Amino acid sequence: MNKIILASGSPRRKELLGALYKDFAIIPAKGDEVTTRKIPSEIVSELAYGKAAEVYDRALELDEYFNSDFLVIGSDTVVAYKDEIMGKPKDEEDARRMLKDLSGDVHQVYTGVSLQWRIGGKKHQYTFSEVTDVHVYVLSDKEIDDYIATGEPMDKAGAYAIQGKFAPYIRKIDGEYNTVVGFPIGRVYQELKQNNLY
Repeated sequence: MNKIILASGSPRRKELLGALYKDFAIIPAKGDEVTTRKIPSEIVSELAYGKAAEVYDRALELDEYFNSDFLVIGSDTVVAYKDEIMGKPKDEEDARRMLKDLSGDVHQVYTGVSLQWRIGGKKHQYTFSEVTDVHVYVLSDKEIDDYIATGEPMDKAGAYAIQGKFAPYIRKIDGEYNTVVGFPIGRVYQELKQNNLY
């Protein structure tokens, strides 16, 4: 497949997809993230599907893709603690509450990926999700306050970035590290091969 579109503006997803493809377009999804699901794996799958579908439809209106075969990759990630979704903190107090919950415990990060492609004028799709367990060391109040003071938690689901300044507090993970970053590139590669897209 020569024409690849990443339906995300995430620098981390761009970097990870770059391990597979030298050239691909970035067309971030614009739609509202709406889901009717309650189970985290279903939530990320539905949202990833919606993002990819929206960008797929927009691509069909562009001359570059109108008569071409192309692939759109959409992705969505959530952090879940005891099956409750942790979004981005509303304020520092909310970030403090989340980090206290995660302290000394295990939580899950789910990433959904939707592959939607066009071959010979026909649309095909495959959507899946991955989960990784993240174990966090016990955090002192000072460690939590110092981390919040960096500003990093404020735009991150679950109030932390595993690849950022929160790295020293991660005890271990069970699953693919890149699922936590937001794009399970190993599984993506396997599914692309399985569907003869790579």
